[in-house]
This record gives sequence, C-alpha cells and structure tokens, in this order.
Amino acid sequence: MYLVITEDYALGRDILSIAKAAIAGGVDILQMREKDKTQDELRKIGGELSGFCRENKTILIVNDDPKLAADIDADGVHIGQSDLSKYPIKEIREIIGENRLIGISTHSLEQFKQANESGVDYISFGPIFFTRTKDYFIGTSEIKNVLRIALKPVVFIGVINIKNVDEILQEGAKNIALIRDIVQAEDITARTKLFKAKLINCQQELKI
Repeated sequence: MYLVITEDYALGRDILSIAKAAIAGGVDILQMREKDKTQDELRKIGGELSGFCRENKTILIVNDDPKLAADIDADGVHIGQSDLSKYPIKEIREIIGENRLIGISTHSLEQFKQANESGVDYISFGPIFFTRTKDYFIGTSEIKNVLRIALKPVVFIGVINIKNVDEILQEGAKNIALIRDIVQAEDITARTKLFKAKLINCQQELKI
C-alpha cells in the first residue's frame, strides 16, 4: 500500500505525524510530495522522514526531485510525465544510483506502454476516478489491460477511497496509492489498517 503525504490535504497535521500514524497502520511505501517548500525545508523534513522510515522498514519515495532523494538517502524518486524533459530516466539513474527506485506516473495506455519498456522500477496509472486537480480520469476499464501487459509493478491512483476501492481490487489490482482518504481520516492508523486488510484479503482470494 502506497501513501502520498502532503500537508496540502492534511487538515493542519504535519507530515511526520501522518507518516508515523500510517506506518503504525501498515503502509508499505510513503511518497513525500511537497511543492511549496524551500529546498532547505524539504531537506529537513525529508531527512526526518528518511530516518523514521528506515527505522520502521518503510520505503520512502521523493516526488519529482532525484537530487533531493539522493541527498536525504531516500529509497527512490517518483516523476511525472512533465518531468521527463528535465530529467530523462538515464540521467535520474545516474543521480540516484542503481540501488534506488524510479517510479513514473502514466495517464493513458500509450504512456503506460512506453514506461513499461523504460528503465523505471514501478509505474503508477491513473487517475482512476475523477479528481478536482485533473480535467480527466481513466475509469476502471483499463486496469485489466494494463495488468495483462505489465512488466513492472503497477500502482493505481486517483481518488481511491474506502467506498470505491473494491471496484479496483475486483479488476485485479494489488497495489493502490492513497492520499486524502488516509491523511484526512480522523484516525489515520485505523483507516490505514482497514485498507491494508482489504488488500491482503483480496490478494489471498486471487491466489486461490
């Protein structure tokens, strides 16, 4: 289970407290996505997160910035389609090294196919459901098509919440990325545990 943490949606909570609560609930991967902070602020927050995630055996991914990922000793970096002109995959690999992860966002089957043949380690696909930050969404219809051709782990993203997550799991998804439904939950740990239980139960059913 993958959680994108940002103070933009956090209702006044700080990133580290969100991370601690989510890790207690069983989250596997945290992505730090802060776009309105200075580099010094990001290094400070990121350094604290990196240390805490390492202690708790949780993967930490930095959004957009491979140099920051290397500086704070994160486990990897996640880039968007618009970042590729600034940071080609080959250059990102040179910056972060062979032992860190590279993830990339894709928003169509064509973009997914291109990423599938590239040097990234995992691919996010979405938005699956309508989001106020995008003027489009994909829906669940392409999930099986993506999974059928995937050569790398796929993380589905885009306004996934406790009400619609079963729709994605029924299509065969095993990895989901969450934002608001975790960071805005009254009890972050309990909500994380609920999602984790759904994922575990679904994967067990798929193996039978």
